Amino acid sequence: MPGTKRFQHVIETPEPGQWELSGYEAAVPITEKSNPLTRDLDKADAEQIVQLLGQCDAEIFQEEGQAMPTYQRLYSESVLTTMVQVAEKVQDMLKEPEEGLVVLSGGGTSGRMAFLMSVSFNQLMKGLGQKPLYTYLIAGGDRSVVASRERTEDSALHGIEELKKVAAGKKRVIVIGISVGLSAPFVAGQMDYCMDNTDVFLPVLVGFNPVSMARNDPIEDWSSTFRQVAERMQKMQEKQEAFVLNPAVGPEGLSGSSRMKGGSATKILLETLLLAAHKTVDRGIATSQRCLLEILRTFERAHQVTYSQSSKIATLMKQVSTSLEKKGRVHLVGWQTLGIIAIMDGVECIHTFGADFRDVRGFLIGDHSDMFNQKAELTNQGPQFSFSQEDFLTSILPSLTDIDTVLFIFTLDDNLKEVLTLVEQVKEKTTNIQALAHSTVGQSLPTALKKLFPSIISITWPLLFFEYEGNFIQVNCGYSIHHHNPKTFRTCFLKFQRELSTKWILNTVSTGAHVLLGKILQNHMLDLRIGNSKLFWRALAMLQRFSGQSKARCIESLLQSIHFPQPLSDEIRAAPISCHIQIAQEKEQVIPIALLSLLFRCSIPEAQAHLAAAPSVCDAVRSALAGPGRKRSADPLETLQPALQ
Repeated sequence: MPGTKRFQHVIETPEPGQWELSGYEAAVPITEKSNPLTRDLDKADAEQIVQLLGQCDAEIFQEEGQAMPTYQRLYSESVLTTMVQVAEKVQDMLKEPEEGLVVLSGGGTSGRMAFLMSVSFNQLMKGLGQKPLYTYLIAGGDRSVVASRERTEDSALHGIEELKKVAAGKKRVIVIGISVGLSAPFVAGQMDYCMDNTDVFLPVLVGFNPVSMARNDPIEDWSSTFRQVAERMQKMQEKQEAFVLNPAVGPEGLSGSSRMKGGSATKILLETLLLAAHKTVDRGIATSQRCLLEILRTFERAHQVTYSQSSKIATLMKQVSTSLEKKGRVHLVGWQTLGIIAIMDGVECIHTFGADFRDVRGFLIGDHSDMFNQKAELTNQGPQFSFSQEDFLTSILPSLTDIDTVLFIFTLDDNLKEVLTLVEQVKEKTTNIQALAHSTVGQSLPTALKKLFPSIISITWPLLFFEYEGNFIQVNCGYSIHHHNPKTFRTCFLKFQRELSTKWILNTVSTGAHVLLGKILQNHMLDLRIGNSKLFWRALAMLQRFSGQSKARCIESLLQSIHFPQPLSDEIRAAPISCHIQIAQEKEQVIPIALLSLLFRCSIPEAQAHLAAAPSVCDAVRSALAGPGRKRSADPLETLQPALQ
């Protein structure tokens, strides 16, 4: 088959039931594995989905030996040591910030996290009377923050060019490249460039796979694979000229959905490291492992606080699912940075579930004028790039109907009169409104606002967190938080916890709602949109897993589904992966159609007809899997079970 050289790193399809037992599952990156906890996610009800996804999130904090004993974890000595070393490099920058810069960079979810954290730490510095030191890069530019543009992370050269622009004129630059699966070419190129220019650049790679599991297929516009770049960084780490921070946090609850655990772990790890660096720098005291551990433990307690609201999270999930089932829209309206979390969650539903950008959509209430690098990129770009308070009032509010759901996300420190006014306006259009409200002990929601909501997820943050946090900074880090503006640091840390808690809730709700809609098979995103090379390889792996057919046959079927109605020619087969992705990203249901074609051994139009006749994508596939005529196995859904137990 022409072009097969590009598929050499793809293994042959294992025999049925052997995915977990054969060398395949051992070789699959942790971030792409199927999590045994959620193997029956598609059969769970709302309450069970919340419980299962909450358990998956808890795996972030598992210690060495509890699970995956051969991999380093967030609390491992090796990871904490590297975090301390990187924090010291950031401290050096903070001592002489004039000609320095800290760049947070990534594609997709990782890039959005980079944006959020650079905004947060620049706000912290402003609150301390210091000049901003941070900036962010996201593959595809600012438009990728508020819209799904996954393909832009596939270019190493694009990453390097963007880095050169923001670093121009700086004498010392720390570049924190975030790639959850150690797979994004956008980041690989930047890390490679930094290693070639160590007089100015210090590269720090953040991801959640062992380096041996980093992507090893060729990058189209670059000479090295991601794995080769990461291995080079490991060698340079001995001299502290590069750093790799890659604790294992376990497979995602929804296989490969790195927006969930991967995004959360990125936020936890980097905010811990950077906050510790800021808090200790004034006294010239190095960050200690003990200091890092105390911050990490506080994030761990935030998980318990969040999931104590499981029943109300499940209620919201059912409401969101009902709206989507009725072809209604779901609007997530968040104040300040909670609005950024809302935007992220909505955008990520597009490629994860093949959703329309209008299905689940976030809006930011409040001033965002100083957040973006290139705000002009977002002006007059069309409805897909609309996210502001004005956009909500002018383009969403007038057209709201009673099948739509609106979730208001705010803290009791926000302008509650503004919240009340907007809620009253929305309630005239739809009764399907809910609230996610963050408070601290002693605060209570005003009665006038409380009575407007049929259901409120109320997250109360114990004051103990902050008293305790203040004490440990004084005792364990050798620095009294009272020495330099305690309110600024406490406000910042409380903000981090509220953001993380909101992210956990929104991820769980939007994922669970799509599970209830029949978009998930076991715990696999069967209906994802193929928007970049990582998703192309994931699609191919799913076809192999569920059809049990050969690698060559699965490749052929995937390409047929992508290019239909154009027949496959040798020229198309030999085309670069990027050409297939360019077409696939504009098409819906590419993977289920390819899979049905394999299972029924039928043409693409016949597969489309099977899909159209079924109540949901997963119903169509389950019916095909259960039907007669399967040559390699009866039902991989059954044969997989013993291997996972």
